[in-house]
Order: sequence, then structure tokens, then C-alpha cells
Amino acid sequence: MRQSTFRCEEQHPYTLEDLGWTEEHERAFSKYTGRYLPGRVACRQKTVWEVLIDSGSVTAGISGALRKLGRFPAVGDFVVLLDQPETGTSRIVDILPQKTRFARGTPGREGADQVIAANIDTVLIVTAAGHDLNARRIERYLAIAHASGARPVIVINKSDLADDPVSLADELTSVSSGIPVIPISAVSGEGVDRLDPYLSPGTTIALIGSSGVGKSTLINRLMGRPVQDTSHTRDYDDKGRHTTTVRQLFILAGGALMIDNPGLREVGIGTASAGIADTFPDILELAEGCRFSDCRHELEPGCAVQAAVAAGTLSAARLENFQRLVQELAFERDKAEIGLVQLEKKRWKAIGKMQRDIGKTKGR
Repeated sequence: MRQSTFRCEEQHPYTLEDLGWTEEHERAFSKYTGRYLPGRVACRQKTVWEVLIDSGSVTAGISGALRKLGRFPAVGDFVVLLDQPETGTSRIVDILPQKTRFARGTPGREGADQVIAANIDTVLIVTAAGHDLNARRIERYLAIAHASGARPVIVINKSDLADDPVSLADELTSVSSGIPVIPISAVSGEGVDRLDPYLSPGTTIALIGSSGVGKSTLINRLMGRPVQDTSHTRDYDDKGRHTTTVRQLFILAGGALMIDNPGLREVGIGTASAGIADTFPDILELAEGCRFSDCRHELEPGCAVQAAVAAGTLSAARLENFQRLVQELAFERDKAEIGLVQLEKKRWKAIGKMQRDIGKTKGR
């Protein structure tokens, strides 16, 4: 175990290996010696990050270099810390390569993605019986989950409130495409043990879903104690307020690591084109039979996808959502390219100003 002069805010019995540290991380960190120490980001609070290290945790800011580059650590990132004993503080100076990167699109002209969590093995997409059980929203979640490189699992919470709990998974059959769909009740504990195969020691799981679906209640159930605040949902639409306001990594009793996220009001698709194929494999398979290779599955003759809709073997709503997401991806990609152009213009403008300043200095 590494020895550290860092001031720990809290002691815990876990090593970096327990936190998911691998040989790949060790190789990436090997160039750092002396006062540097590796850790994993557990939480961000405005301008500081809580970082777990061997048998403890520290609160750290980030270096000016990272800030200028716009590189801000996400919860789940493995980072390099620099000890500053003269000030009694720590500073994050580098972010180690990410195994997976879970992100969503954000509003704005530059189209930058917002990283929700990093180094995730499994994404639990939590929905709930009732108004929140929406196949179209699940498709959107699946697209960004597949694009992250993590394994998605759909969890239907509050199954005990449904008239027919057994049929809940059937409502998502058309969109799950082989993805596990697990009905549970986080309040009673019914079905929660079915999540055990995805909670192996050292693996990292992220919870995503709308507000009020019971993510915090599930965390409390898995932790065996209340660590997150919970609130009641409104009767008329099953929605709740945001009881979770920051992303935070928890270490479960069995050794798995779980990241709780605030409820997502908007799920921007971002530039997650890699997730579309895994989310709509049935449509892409049908598309191979279209007469034209660039068929948009609208009014083109010989469209095998539209033929499947007419025959009732493909849901018209699923096709409509597929087309909507593809159009959104195209828009986000164009927006991102425009953003890159703008950033490049800013960079060259700064370089030009620097050259002019140098010229003025030489002319004196």
C-alpha cells in the first residue's frame, strides 16, 4: 500500500485496488514520482473534488493547466494528485485515461458533451412503474449508455405499485433488444437481489433516471443504511423533486462502487452516434433490405423498414423515435463542428495578437 503525506478528511479501509485500480492505471501513473499520488474522484462540490486514495480521502482543487484546457475531472475518474505540504492542500494535476465515458449532450452553441461519470462498467437505467415507464425515453437512455462503452441494464422500480408487476418487463420488450429488464421494489427489497450479478467487487455502476424513480432509495437499500435523502412523488404525475443534487460515488458493502446521479430532466443525445446501432439493431437489420442504400425510411420506394411498419412487425413509434434521434445526432454533430471552428478561430486570434505584440516590442 502506498504511503502518503496527504491530509485525509476521512479514513476508510479500502485500497486503490478495491476502488477499481488496474494494471493499466498503474502503467499510466508510472511516470509520476515523488509527491504525486493516485486517487479516484468520489464527488465534486463546485470548485473542489473529493478524491479517494489508499485508506483515506482528500479534498482537492485542480491545477491551472487543467482549468485552461477545460479538463475537469468527472466522478469516477482516476486522477493524479500533487501534495502541497507548504499549504496543507492537494491539487489534481492530471486525469488518467478513461476506460469508459458516460456523457450526455448539453444545450449551447458549441455542442459540448457533459461527462456524467467515468470508468463505468454497468449503467443501471432506473425507471418506475406508472407515468415514468416510457419506452421512448428508455431508447434515449440506451443510446447514450451504449455509446459510453458500459453495459446497460434496465431497472423498473416501484413494481409493487403496479396492478400486474409480472407484465412490467413486457412493456419494454420492444426496446430492450436483449438488455436485462429487472422489476424491483427498492422500498420493500423485492427483486433487489436480482441486481447481484452486476454488483461484483471492484466494478463500478452508475444510476441514471428521472427524478422520483427511486434511485436514492435504491442506494440506501444497497448500502443498508440511509446515505441519500429521499422524497415522495406527486400523486398526479409520479414526479419528484431533485433530492440528489450532486454526483457521488458510494462503496457498497459487497465491494461494488455505485455512482448516484441527480435526476435528468433532459437527456440530450449529444454526439453518441455509436450507441444508435446497439439501441435499434432491428431497424438497422431491416434497413439492409431497402432498395436504396441511403434510404431514410420515409417515402422512398422499396423501403423494407416502412414495409415492416405496415405489416405490424415494427412499431411506428419506435421508427419515429429512431428518426428523431438520428436527426438530433446530425444536428449535434454540426453544432459540435461549428464549436470546434469557433474555438480554432479564438486560438488563432490569440496567436495573432501575440505576434503583433511581439512585433511592437521589436520595433521599439
